[in-house]
Amino acid sequence: MDSDKSRQPVFVAGVRTPFLRSGTEFKNLMAYDLARSAIAGLISKTGIAAGDPDATILGTVIQEVRTANLAREAALAAGIPNNVPAHTVSMACISSNLAMSQACDAIRLGRASMVVAGGAETMSDVPIRVSRKLRAKLLESRKYKSPLEYTKLLKGFKFSDLAPELPAIAEFSTGETMGESCDKLAAQFGVSRSQQDSFAAASHKRAAAAWKDGFYDDEVIPVAAGSKNNPVGFDNGIREDSEPEKLAKLRPAFVKPFGTVTAANASFLTDGASACLITSASAAEKKGLRARAAIKDYVFVSQDPVHELLLGPAYALPVLLSANNLTHKDIDVFEFHEAFAGQILANLEALASDKFMKAVKGNKLSAFNMPMERFNTKGGSLSIGHPFGATGTRLVSTAVKRLEQENGRFAVVAACAAGGQGHAMLIERLP
Repeated sequence: MDSDKSRQPVFVAGVRTPFLRSGTEFKNLMAYDLARSAIAGLISKTGIAAGDPDATILGTVIQEVRTANLAREAALAAGIPNNVPAHTVSMACISSNLAMSQACDAIRLGRASMVVAGGAETMSDVPIRVSRKLRAKLLESRKYKSPLEYTKLLKGFKFSDLAPELPAIAEFSTGETMGESCDKLAAQFGVSRSQQDSFAAASHKRAAAAWKDGFYDDEVIPVAAGSKNNPVGFDNGIREDSEPEKLAKLRPAFVKPFGTVTAANASFLTDGASACLITSASAAEKKGLRARAAIKDYVFVSQDPVHELLLGPAYALPVLLSANNLTHKDIDVFEFHEAFAGQILANLEALASDKFMKAVKGNKLSAFNMPMERFNTKGGSLSIGHPFGATGTRLVSTAVKRLEQENGRFAVVAACAAGGQGHAMLIERLP
């Protein structure tokens, strides 16, 4: 550990709400509600005072206009005093990874000693706006005074202008959906449909086994929801009975009829929130908190969104390990975000490719085969779910707990993100 404990960021605890399929029990809640629950649960779990944190940083992707600064609104609602600043970040699927990294940066710079970091997302109630032409008309109407003047709104207006605009599911820069990009990536790296279905089914079985073993019991905070407002405390997207043979019957979801990405081997739309407490090593000692792991290093990468949209982990991992003079053999726990089974398998194929690894700027590692006995052993986004702004903190919480249970030293978390970006974080278990 860094000799200056006041500037060494450590992970103390992480919690999350259940991750639920959108349109189910959380459908009437805002991301704000979920984030508030996660922060309140974290404060309760750690026993800190609500006024102890120096800041709150949350990630989110599709913002609710009434709570544009989600972190501030959720922090206040969770009881954090109004003199503690809070801000919201957005970096697609690695938004909470960015929130945690900014928390660590603040501690390393000596500007904070304790930060709440995490993220939240709801896909059950996304903001839908009116057309640009209708928006212009509505803004124009503010200067009208008489009923006669309001008739000017009809000039040049068509019924088609009333059609709502949904949040885009395609990349703005390429016009392609992420599923289409995954289909291309799988084809590029020779990942078959059967491989994808097998990986997805295995993810569900691993997640189901982890819940049965009690792995997630102390991490998931029950949230009152649904028509009867009963506590919901379990991820509801896990399908223990998933079998490759069943999944093989589904039709391609994006590239028809020959694509390999389906609804079952892709992560599903999810509602949920996560939060973790990151402190300096000295602040943890002072407050009597157990510093469970040191957050050693992290990198963010970007690549071509046309051909390499989902290859973030394959670019980030070699750079991270090379910078810390480590190889894959030194890593005891791997936790990767599973956007699609095809995306995961293509990234693993890239890491095993001499040609790819030699092309990664800043990489000193040789190509290697991922040791799958250390990889996503408790399930992943394919089975647990993927609230865009919250997944990163779930990955870190899982990685730290796995290090403890498996008596490992180093863990790596990695994820891809829209826009052709990626992230990797190095974590070291503390005694």
